[in-house]
Amino acid sequence: MTVDTLEDKINAIGNPVDMLRNANAGPYQFPIKAEFTNWRDEQEAWRNGAVLFDQSYHMTDHYIEGPDVKRLLEDLAINSMANFRKDIAKQVVFCNHDGFVIGDAIMFILDDTKVNIVNKPINRDWVQYHIETGDYDVEAVTDMRALDNNGRRMGYRFEVQGPNANAILENLNGGPLEGFKFFGMGTINIDGVQVRALRHGMAGAVGLELFGPFDDYDRIRNAIMEAGQDMGLLAAGSKTYSTVAHESGWFPSPLPAIYSGEKMKGFREWLAADSFMAGLSLGGSLVSSNVEDYYLSPYDLGYGHIVKFDHDFVGRAALEVKQDQPHRHKRTLRWFKDDVVNVFASQLGEAERFKFMDMPASHYATCPYDLVSAGGMPVGISHYPVYTSNVRGWISLALLDENVAEPGTNVSLTWGEPDGGSAKPTVERHVQTEIACVVEPCPISVTAREQYKK
Repeated sequence: MTVDTLEDKINAIGNPVDMLRNANAGPYQFPIKAEFTNWRDEQEAWRNGAVLFDQSYHMTDHYIEGPDVKRLLEDLAINSMANFRKDIAKQVVFCNHDGFVIGDAIMFILDDTKVNIVNKPINRDWVQYHIETGDYDVEAVTDMRALDNNGRRMGYRFEVQGPNANAILENLNGGPLEGFKFFGMGTINIDGVQVRALRHGMAGAVGLELFGPFDDYDRIRNAIMEAGQDMGLLAAGSKTYSTVAHESGWFPSPLPAIYSGEKMKGFREWLAADSFMAGLSLGGSLVSSNVEDYYLSPYDLGYGHIVKFDHDFVGRAALEVKQDQPHRHKRTLRWFKDDVVNVFASQLGEAERFKFMDMPASHYATCPYDLVSAGGMPVGISHYPVYTSNVRGWISLALLDENVAEPGTNVSLTWGEPDGGSAKPTVERHVQTEIACVVEPCPISVTAREQYKK
């Protein structure tokens, strides 16, 4: 049997869950230096000083230009495009026909007929599929993430975040930053270069995201680091970056809802057998033979405010029904210290060991789903556990049933995979254990929760 497409690969294996749970891929990669100083200080920098995140390598940039750009996005995104205009950005969310999330991304509206959609290859592939199979007068250029790029990136992307970020940026600009509303774009001066910037940040703290041609990479980065050297600015490495979304409350990797359904078959046949979505891995203690048990709706992920029914889009009819149905609530779980210590202690003795927890981010699969229970009953999932020096403990993001979603509620998380693990090379032989957790707000960062958008 020839295996050329994702659909071929699923048919050859027999079940998409088996394909995903035994995939070779580990966690999503951030191909930059692991640490510039140490990850503890780098984490604390976005709370106490300022941090420079280098996003120039790990995301795919999808430039789309033409008179039908807005119509294309109206057809695909759950967002309203009524205010589509130059110099704003949107967190665009794409769903399948049944109203389950395929992916989300940041869309930069660079001009009235030109956008750049930035995030994992998931979003690029879904949009590109419709460009190639639909009737849209647009042209698209993909700047692949560094891991898939045989040449040089087209652009750089930096974020300067933290309580001292504005002072650093104003120092660079030679004056106050004006006109930057939340998710609004403008320009600032850096070393004589007019740099486009967006008021947005992964840490949920004050700051800007800066982007421009890759030829300016060294010039802009060096100028930022020099301006911030006396104001607590630290560059963040990949270890630190892998923990940033958890304090700000962004759910990084829902399993894209593309592996089942007749209406999605054309897309699976369009995707190559070696594409990103054909190779990502599914891990954790939540186990089902039905891949749809891993799908999530925008309402589960806290994107209900993004869903707008002022246009027709893929998944609209299903979401109109889902809006009035029960959904999960996004929260933070703080893991009990004693249970975490037991996991680490098990690595040192002769007895059976628990699943290893790498610090600061214990991500061993692309899409981690751990089972959360209360009173012996399943009540939700936990996602992407990390240690953060800012709370001096382990936390994870969770999607919980309404009856356990109140902050202060105690729940239990199953850590490790059943039957000692899967065929994933990132999973050693181990036994499962229970970790007690307390439900906390999401974002857990008070700054991100109360001040970030003001």
